[in-house]
Amino acid sequence: MSRMFHLVRHAQASFGADDYDNLSELGHRQSRALGKALKVQGVMPDAIFIGAQKRHHQTWEGMETALQTGLTPIVVPGWNEFDFAGLLEARFAARDGKPADLHSNRKTHFRILRDTVLDWQRDAIENPPERFADFTARVRQAREIVAARGASTPLAVSSGGAIGRTVADVLDAPAQQMILLQLQVKNCAVTRFVMARDATWLHGFNETPHITAENQSDMLTYS
Repeated sequence: MSRMFHLVRHAQASFGADDYDNLSELGHRQSRALGKALKVQGVMPDAIFIGAQKRHHQTWEGMETALQTGLTPIVVPGWNEFDFAGLLEARFAARDGKPADLHSNRKTHFRILRDTVLDWQRDAIENPPERFADFTARVRQAREIVAARGASTPLAVSSGGAIGRTVADVLDAPAQQMILLQLQVKNCAVTRFVMARDATWLHGFNETPHITAENQSDMLTYS
């Protein structure tokens, strides 16, 4: 019997703040709105998985205010984001300085992050906080943990990089597709997979059931 797996990106975090790993005020509103929208769709998860980062837990807490599943989330560190700040620092460690606004200007940050991830995938960055092969392995294992649980409607809260890696993996796409997918993933977007005994298929990507034409200017964010 096939099962529907919902993989959710966390709500808006605190880009540019000392602690990125914390939802913004808008992020808390996004997570509650997503919970309400999923409930309207008839989505009732029977197993919850979250990464070990605060923004994952906070996003689930907001969703749960509407879903009221009563479930205790299972923490799976494999759903954590890769250390993008540490990766960027490693890339520039051997160079003569880095852009002053690398961690504060969104356009600069994500443009350089794209190129950095491509270097990371080629093992072209010395002393990264995590090897790309290890990141791939733990994200794949996280998906296997969800599948092994046997729930009919599992839901996990993760981050853009882990979601991009999962989609690319399921589609058997080149590794370079990960960052292209990652940079498209909206805050609180839902990616859906059909899980069968021996295979997983992509069913929907980057869906935002909580966003409408009326609230898009407020609720649509990417970081």
